[in-house]
Amino acid sequence: MATIQTPGLDLDRLPRHVAIIMDGNGRWAQQRGLSRIEGHRRGKESVRAVVETARRLGIPYLSLFAFSTENWHRPPREVNALMSLLRRYLRTELNKMMKNEIRLLAIGDIKRLPEALQHELQAVIETTKHNDRMTVALAVSYGGREDVVQAARALVEDVRAGRLQPEAVTETVFESYLQTAGLPEPDLLIRTSGEMRISNFFLWQSAYSEIYFTETLWPDFRERHFLEALTHFQHRERRFGRVIDAPLREGLRAAR
Repeated sequence: MATIQTPGLDLDRLPRHVAIIMDGNGRWAQQRGLSRIEGHRRGKESVRAVVETARRLGIPYLSLFAFSTENWHRPPREVNALMSLLRRYLRTELNKMMKNEIRLLAIGDIKRLPEALQHELQAVIETTKHNDRMTVALAVSYGGREDVVQAARALVEDVRAGRLQPEAVTETVFESYLQTAGLPEPDLLIRTSGEMRISNFFLWQSAYSEIYFTETLWPDFRERHFLEALTHFQHRERRFGRVIDAPLREGLRAAR
């Protein structure tokens, strides 16, 4: 892959996991007198730019909020177009995933997707499952509240069946029931388009994520915007609820 220019960025202090709420496709299109569908189509280029940049930097985990449970309420024509764009993305990017050793995961209520898309998504997941240089988690038909509810439901069933004792339930155990089980919590959560909310995304997982909001609409988000977000992340002091004195601060920096 081509060398990336990273002035001011410490490559030894990059986040391990970056999650992105990709917002603003519709507004980008409307500002240009185009259809919302065209905005989604142009957003595909931003996905490619971010994935390629993260891979070159060596960021091992990237999660992309592609379609929420609430998005099912959008006009059927727009929903159908988004499903078609996702199928096209899977087809056009598979060779690049294999070449760059990228593993694809999908989180969300996948059974709500059109059957053909389910099969295609599962095929790509299966094909890339042994790639180990980077993991891209695609959140499709995903909602943070729904994730917590399904985890609680599964946990209760295990307790009822005697497979788990109530006193054995810890945060770590609960996390193993979430759809993101096996993924580290995101260090950095990025949201584009100027909106300052997380919109039902990774409600449990982002408890201590650094959040970066940008006015840039998703179809305009490119490598330089991603690098700006990473630079801002490195200027944050992550305390995780603690008061950091000077010796502990230096210890945390050394651990990073």
